Amino acid sequence: MRIKAKKSLGQNFLIDKNIIEKIASITEISNKEILEVGPGTGNLSASLLEKKPKKFFAFEKDENLCSLLSDKFKDQIEIRNIDILTTNMELISKKKLIVFGNLPYNISTEIICNWIINLKKDPWFDELILMFQKEVAERIVAKENSTNFGRLTILCKWRLNVKKIFDISPNCFFPKPKVESSVLHFTLKRNYDLFQNPKNLELISRIFFNQKRKMIKNPMKQLFKNYSNVSKKLNLNLNLRPQNLSLKQYFEIVKEYENLRS
Repeated sequence: MRIKAKKSLGQNFLIDKNIIEKIASITEISNKEILEVGPGTGNLSASLLEKKPKKFFAFEKDENLCSLLSDKFKDQIEIRNIDILTTNMELISKKKLIVFGNLPYNISTEIICNWIINLKKDPWFDELILMFQKEVAERIVAKENSTNFGRLTILCKWRLNVKKIFDISPNCFFPKPKVESSVLHFTLKRNYDLFQNPKNLELISRIFFNQKRKMIKNPMKQLFKNYSNVSKKLNLNLNLRPQNLSLKQYFEIVKEYENLRS
């Protein structure tokens, strides 16, 4: 079966064998349960199978690719033709999963944000090894006080430790994308700030970074009637811009926001 990449699904198939082996070797998966999101033509899947996982789930939205994968791997992989954005990840397995994914670039940020905001106290995964457009990856791993620091950084680093593993050239894909890619490795934080509703973190970070070039006085006014008192209590300089606040300060703002509404 000849497979043509679908632009509508953001498909770019990884074909470089050296890169594929490097990704498959990032973490130990022998005798563990794994999930691959968007396996495409199964190039990475084949390499992951060689590492002898205990169970292998694969989620693929493209029906034609599901047929190809079923023919190629038979019962070695449990292939599901589903949309990752509408799937309850908690129901996949009773074991914690190690997740691999070459995420479609058009929905990659939506996927990772959705997973994080809906994480339970005992998450459904142990590790995430995900590929993003390089520009998006740089926003995820950004340091405080840098131009890339933003909403995505705050959400990801709330519950997860993030490490950039390596960049990937467009030449390693077919069809060749117009941008470089990066592989990130996420692990769970043991200690993290508790919120009444994690969606408040998403809300507040969005309000701040919708006006990222303006001083934080504007979003503080939007969030708090008594913004001046709240700013003094949290020791916030209202002349700073959103990228100049620390992760800890954003978490404190969320807690104060929740406290004043409870």
